[in-house]
Amino acid sequence: MRKIIIYILGFVLICFTIPIIFTKGKEAKPTENPVEAETEEENQEEYTYAKYGTVRLLHNETGEVETLEMDNYLYGVVSAEMPANFELEALKAQAIVARTYTAYKMFKGSKHANADICDDSTCCQAWISKEDRLAKWNEAERQSNWDKIVTAVDTTKGKIITYNGEPINAFFHSNSGGSTESVANVWGGTDYPYLQSVETVGEEGYTQYSSSVTLTKEEVLQKIQETHPEVVIDFNSQNPIQIIEYTESGRVKTIQFGNISISGVEARTIFGLRSAKFSIEIGENITFNVVGYGHGVGLSQTGADAMAKTGATAEQIINHYYTDVKIENT
Repeated sequence: MRKIIIYILGFVLICFTIPIIFTKGKEAKPTENPVEAETEEENQEEYTYAKYGTVRLLHNETGEVETLEMDNYLYGVVSAEMPANFELEALKAQAIVARTYTAYKMFKGSKHANADICDDSTCCQAWISKEDRLAKWNEAERQSNWDKIVTAVDTTKGKIITYNGEPINAFFHSNSGGSTESVANVWGGTDYPYLQSVETVGEEGYTQYSSSVTLTKEEVLQKIQETHPEVVIDFNSQNPIQIIEYTESGRVKTIQFGNISISGVEARTIFGLRSAKFSIEIGENITFNVVGYGHGVGLSQTGADAMAKTGATAEQIINHYYTDVKIENT
């Protein structure tokens, strides 16, 4: 009888011990897997540029050339070129476009002797330091704005726009006024196949969409005479100023002032107009009613934001403004 009791107690002990052993074995594995998973996830997020990893930036005011990592450089470009209150997908599109524009300059060879690109928007693309950018924002928005810019750049790491395997000349501007422009109508030469005129919707609600410039007749004459001293305008004639021809996108291609004809692009420069898409009112004074802001080629920034507001992704925005392109990693 005593032996039976001992056997029974042993059997019960074994029944309790075996589950504990197996349970401990199973619990040991999860303590290791999260570490492995985190490491794999971190490795996936890391990105090493095969090329275009660093940028030599010329600061125009000082003449200093600073070497920056590509994405650190892009924080300054995106925050200088596009408002931080734009949709994140629009900012991501701008980041890809700015990275592409920079890569194109490096791929083709810079016109700056010891630098890849400069910080002058009239020459290359705008750039601002983090400190200066933060100082220009309201204190309550500084950190959230900067974090948003960083997110736009970091979530598009390495991505550029290509055509036939090469980075494109990724022009961009503020507001297209309803449709973008071809390169040939702005700078002459041959059009790029990926920079076709496309329609844009939703830009009307932005302050960049419309503007006007009013000048006296004497001011108009004086401004033209600075570049065309031979000009003669009889404001008492029936058509002293007349638009002769428009581009397909509705911008002024040729305009006549008295005895001379100039391009709409030149007229924009002479009179400080926001774009070459304008009409003219002649009365006591001369008023230029302008639609759009910028040269009109490539990505429209306000158009990108309008698209993003309807749910478009950065990739969809880019494929709308640039024809037959690919988005690839460098």
